[in-house]
Amino acid sequence: MNLRLRVWRQKSASEQGRMVEYDAPDISPDMSFLEMLDVVNERLTEAGDEPIAFDHDCREGICGSCALMINGAAHGPMKGTATCQLHMRSFRDGQVIEVEPWRAKAFPVIKDLVVDRSPLDRIIQAGGFVSASTGGAQDANAILIPKTSADAAMDAASCIGCGACVAACPNASASLFTAAKISHLGHLPQGQPERYRRVVSMVAQMELEDFGGCTLYGECQEACPKEISIDTITRMNRDFLRASVEV
Repeated sequence: MNLRLRVWRQKSASEQGRMVEYDAPDISPDMSFLEMLDVVNERLTEAGDEPIAFDHDCREGICGSCALMINGAAHGPMKGTATCQLHMRSFRDGQVIEVEPWRAKAFPVIKDLVVDRSPLDRIIQAGGFVSASTGGAQDANAILIPKTSADAAMDAASCIGCGACVAACPNASASLFTAAKISHLGHLPQGQPERYRRVVSMVAQMELEDFGGCTLYGECQEACPKEISIDTITRMNRDFLRASVEV
């Protein structure tokens, strides 16, 4: 495949960025998108140019660091797929591909395609801890958890914290991320003691981090590589209202 890339290049947070065009010839359709960027960077390095900076780690759709806007879509055109799982066969030979960083006030660009997503970490930190009795290990069957609750907790816990929901949201809201982190504990017995304190703390931190408000537009669940439902936002809002009344 022969492709044409238009990539956002920005040397630092304090400098202006711009789109720069690169040719990407002889790209295998079996490469992942990140492998394609590796090839482009190797050629740039060989030519004495600075390679494109982008985040990556596990390359297995688990870590959430491969945060790229590809042709205007978070993680690219394939639903339920992180950038590292996106293969070049999803594009046409000769296609022009635009690659940008996440666009959100809360995610300032550090360099090129790398953004600061530490606000998501601070939201998690605001959630605090869970209560768990210490001592001997409890029998696995001692705490009975309905399958529906266990499934809902696992679905919410699948969030990899990539920030695609923020990048896709017209309001740059982090509600889906925050709701997923709140819900996966809220569905389980171990998360009940701090359930309402947790939702108040995490929502308050989310509001401090310059994220926009949620209007249930729904684009977040469409962009989420783990396809987490906005039902988690409904649950978060319900818990927050209850916590506010009780306080």
